[in-house]
Amino acid sequence: QVQLVESGGGLVQAGGSLRLSCAASGRTFRSYAMGWFRQAPGNEREFVSGISWNSVTYYTDSVKGRFTISRDNAKNTVYLQMNSLKPEDTAVYYCAAQLMYGDIDQVDKYDYWGQGTQVTVSS
Repeated sequence: QVQLVESGGGLVQAGGSLRLSCAASGRTFRSYAMGWFRQAPGNEREFVSGISWNSVTYYTDSVKGRFTISRDNAKNTVYLQMNSLKPEDTAVYYCAAQLMYGDIDQVDKYDYWGQGTQVTVSS
């Protein structure tokens, strides 16, 4: 069983920054791929960014150059630094853990999910 707890969401003006954190339980965190997804009202959950067990990073096109994913295996934590935020980034952000190798951008390839943290970007 893996428990994921997100933090760091909030309300920010357009152009501002936030850093999301996701703390994971479990002694084998370093072997998981981790992903960040988001879901806005009325929309499906969508991939934002992912990081493999060996720190290869992936981003959806709309956040490239603005968001940075990283992981600290000593702290069992994955981060999402979000800069130059836009109103269209407003959503609930979820982190997820993938225990077995799979497509890092696919919702159904993840095994555990956090409860989500709200990010609201005002114009």
